Amino acid sequence: MIHSLLLALLLGLPAQDVPTPDPDPLAKAPSVSADQLAKARKRSVQILLALQESLDEEGAEAVLDEWPYEGVYRVGGEIPTGYRVGGTSIVAEALLESPDARELKDVREAVDRALAFVLEMLETRDMQSGFKGTYDVRGWGHTYALSFLLTLRRLDVVPAGKRDVVDLSVRWLVETLSATEIVENGGWNYSRRAGGEKPNAPSPFMTAPTLLTLYEAKRQGEAVDDEVIDRALSALESARDGETGAYVYAGSAGGRAEEVPGAIGRMPVSELALHLAGRGSTDRIRSSIDAFFEHWEWLEVRRRQNGTHVAPYGIAPYYFFYAHRYAAQAIEALPEAERAGYREKLYSLLWMIREDSGGWNDRVFPRSENFGTAMTLLALLAPDAPQPAGWEPTPSEEPAK
Repeated sequence: MIHSLLLALLLGLPAQDVPTPDPDPLAKAPSVSADQLAKARKRSVQILLALQESLDEEGAEAVLDEWPYEGVYRVGGEIPTGYRVGGTSIVAEALLESPDARELKDVREAVDRALAFVLEMLETRDMQSGFKGTYDVRGWGHTYALSFLLTLRRLDVVPAGKRDVVDLSVRWLVETLSATEIVENGGWNYSRRAGGEKPNAPSPFMTAPTLLTLYEAKRQGEAVDDEVIDRALSALESARDGETGAYVYAGSAGGRAEEVPGAIGRMPVSELALHLAGRGSTDRIRSSIDAFFEHWEWLEVRRRQNGTHVAPYGIAPYYFFYAHRYAAQAIEALPEAERAGYREKLYSLLWMIREDSGGWNDRVFPRSENFGTAMTLLALLAPDAPQPAGWEPTPSEEPAK
């Protein structure tokens, strides 16, 4: 409680307004049948197709080619290009990962338009390698654009005539993510208070998904810098509180107490990224998932709320469906006998907060239903998704005898 009161004061939130969450949300959560899951996946695809739009054109002639992520951050009053690229890539990937949908004509056409949009945006000045000022979300766009393109290749559904440009873009994105790692400390963060050319605090929120994407790039034959990966893994390890398993928002735990409820959104994905590189364990993944369910109510009180990192635990609404997508992926890394029970709990919680439309949204912006629904769809598809790529450093060449 002392922590809550102090943080409330620091963030300008009256202490009496600290939210009181439901202590046992699963008691009210519905059970979800296989038929309901199948119908929800189908409905999610329909919603995502209907939400494709254009921010550049209006009227009947507009090419609907993007699913921009909308948050509070703006550049010149507009949604930044990194959010447009990242959001579009996440939705397109969710559609591709849907086995019953990816062969449908309207889905393929929507994904093809999204691909054209992403490739075009990667050529713009806003998406070039670099970091501007102290807050720059282009790297978030780079990570999810790379994941989208790698998914196209893995499923062998790159459109005719686009293979060369997709391959070149994949190579460029791998090189760009390597070039834009945080100086000295490794890892990635879209918030760099010291500027892009100086050491900054890495963010587990961005570092862990970027690692997962680079693992897949290497599995597909791309040249990924071992040292970049090693520094990012070390950054993740340093962010972890060895006593509680919580990951700090950014930087190194360094003896700082990090309360678990505020960290549950980033714990499963961080543990998964470390485990796949041989620097974690199944036990730690399980503990992170248990923490996610034990403290889920603190995520829920921030869903569809104003503000970002609000007391008592500094949880921003954008962590909500991010957390569910990666918790679902982490569940699939557990022994098979354990997965069903965790899946059932996850689905029950997701059904409890489903929108009337049949989609999901964690922000106050109607447009953000595209992101929430896509991340939830990826969570629902996780049991049938291929296992994520692991990481092994490139073997060093033995000197010639």
